[in-house]
Amino acid sequence: MVRFGNVLGSSGSVVPLFRRQLQAGGPLTVTHADVTRYFMTIPEAAQLVLQAGAMAQGGEVFVLDMGEPVRILDLAHRMVELSGLTVRDAANPQGDIEIAITGLRPGEKLYEELLIGDNPTPTGHPRIMKAHEDCLPWPELQVQLERLLRAAESGDETAIRAVLRACVHGFQPGAAQ
Repeated sequence: MVRFGNVLGSSGSVVPLFRRQLQAGGPLTVTHADVTRYFMTIPEAAQLVLQAGAMAQGGEVFVLDMGEPVRILDLAHRMVELSGLTVRDAANPQGDIEIAITGLRPGEKLYEELLIGDNPTPTGHPRIMKAHEDCLPWPELQVQLERLLRAAESGDETAIRAVLRACVHGFQPGAAQ
């Protein structure tokens, strides 16, 4: 498994969204002024995934070095400016394009976490690290999955939370509600 941040130009990337919003005359929508994300290009992502796959022995989780995170608000400003336009805000009420802060969506984080677990170890590639993550042995996971299925089928939220607490390190019921 390979974990990495946003791939520029991919279907889930904010860049195509900002392009569409620019073409429509704005506003560019940013959920929070302090949201940051990691980015890499499609060729970088593909190359690192292939290299991680070649290193894999079985069951590893690789984390790609994404460099420094980018503040999405800064990205929005740059895209407006690179389009030859100006940002409309309190300092420039005659600007071309507004940037609207819309508020974090449920479950959305300000900062992206690429690494689950502590102390990644280096690999033979300078931009690929190996993560150390907790995992349940298959026989135990199978029992927990069966418990989870029964709890879900019966609508037993208390039992669902109990299974998740037992299986997911750091699970905090209600934290992302």
